Amino acid sequence: MPKMTKRERLEATIAGHPVDRPAIALWRHWPGDDQRAATLARATVDFQRTYDFDFVKCMPASNYCLADWGAESRWMGNEEGTREWGKRVIQHPDDWARLPLLDPARGMLHEMHRAMQLISQGLGRDVPFIWTIFNPLAQAKNLAGDLLLCHMRQYPDALKAGLETITESTIRFVEEVRDTGVAGIFLALQHATYDLLSEAEYREFGRPYDLRILGATEGMWFNVLHLHGEHVMFDLVADYPVQAINWHDRETSPSLAEAKPRFRRALIGGLHRIHTMLRGTPEQVRAEIRTAIEETEGRRLVIGTGCVMFLTTPVGNIRAAREAVGS
Repeated sequence: MPKMTKRERLEATIAGHPVDRPAIALWRHWPGDDQRAATLARATVDFQRTYDFDFVKCMPASNYCLADWGAESRWMGNEEGTREWGKRVIQHPDDWARLPLLDPARGMLHEMHRAMQLISQGLGRDVPFIWTIFNPLAQAKNLAGDLLLCHMRQYPDALKAGLETITESTIRFVEEVRDTGVAGIFLALQHATYDLLSEAEYREFGRPYDLRILGATEGMWFNVLHLHGEHVMFDLVADYPVQAINWHDRETSPSLAEAKPRFRRALIGGLHRIHTMLRGTPEQVRAEIRTAIEETEGRRLVIGTGCVMFLTTPVGNIRAAREAVGS
């Protein structure tokens, strides 16, 4: 089969058609550098130039969408690269109604828009890139901390007022960044898990807002849904209008083989980010990729980890993963 471009390979994978080789993408955080457009862009582009993945999953810090509401955070050395939160913006149920709509042309949102422009310029037209969007419920969690679930169950109308503002602010940002040529969004869901919510709760406080954000991506061709954590509500979101789903497939059900008949587009996974990528050997990396290909019969598979790689993931393991799928 002739060599495909990255976009051709991804589109064939999404459609379930044969590909010249399996697609692959891995990603990590860039703590400190992720607070400024120029340094985030440089780190992102340099990483892609080193490994030549089939798409770039840009890695802004989780504070980028909340900083303009006054959220305080610092990177304190977390090995995943995530930040620790200071005093929460939401201290009382009435605070949800006080959240203003954010202007994507100002503050941290504008800084990240600029990062996307620089990333686009650095990557060129041949490398698709997607941008992380934390869904409204995940943003609400970072605004309220441990109060979120209490407010959900005791003051649902107050929380819904906040979710409306968060959703509209997020939609404005998605619409603002279209000019960068972004291929799609990586919609990160952190509460679609039975460890936190019931299906009824997610249907009420998660799904409607998720779908509104996805509705704002018209014209984008590669939207990815990420389910975070264990015991995920895979079937509840399998009908979302996205081109791929990513979840901790090596840590929780469903497996790749189980998920394939339940979602008709691309599955991103196959590599355990801790046991294999962080603590394993190149030989184990290659073996796990072979297993993922066997599980899916080589169709509708993008090789990846179930979530972000650790900062200390050995370079040799990353190279082994990239080399295992071919040039």
